[in-house]
Amino acid sequence: MFTGIIEEKGEVVAVEAVGDSARLSVRGPIVTSDARHGDSIAVNGVCLTVVDVQDDVFTVDVIKESLDRSSLGALDAGSAVNLERAVRADQRLGGHIVQGHVDGTAVLRSREPGANWDNLRFSLPESLARYVAEKGSIAIDGISLTVTTVDDDSFGVSLIPTTLKLTTMGEREVGDMVNIEVDVIAKYVERLVGKQ
Repeated sequence: MFTGIIEEKGEVVAVEAVGDSARLSVRGPIVTSDARHGDSIAVNGVCLTVVDVQDDVFTVDVIKESLDRSSLGALDAGSAVNLERAVRADQRLGGHIVQGHVDGTAVLRSREPGANWDNLRFSLPESLARYVAEKGSIAIDGISLTVTTVDDDSFGVSLIPTTLKLTTMGEREVGDMVNIEVDVIAKYVERLVGKQ
């Protein structure tokens, strides 16, 4: 489990195709400081398992399912990524419950810079629209954010300077694809109510 509070921006140092999957090597001095084989690290919001650590670079395998549901397949050496280690039981839950199980992708439709924040609008896949609510939580590339507006096919978020500086969201341009994970509680409620 993760919180959506990004620990650092990392950099992809290598991408290796392995059949219909991939192996990523990512530089992240903070997240590798105590990383071991088998640990979970979210890369742009996708929970991945560490298979190797060398100095400040960790390596993960990405299966076809993750490549199909996320934007990880578009990463190249040099790509910036958001990184977060799995939360420990004795830590604060500063964002919201993020599983690292990406539900799909969205495209940045517009970006309006403000004096103290930026307003961003993203496409909203029809299959996920029912889970997104104004003032609800959503994870975009692993970042826990509050939905400011929502309609049938898009949603908006407002980003403070800290988020813009410390995550990849400050570099995102109109047309860029991002990973989204909707609030897991909404999915469980829907499933439970639908069973009655």
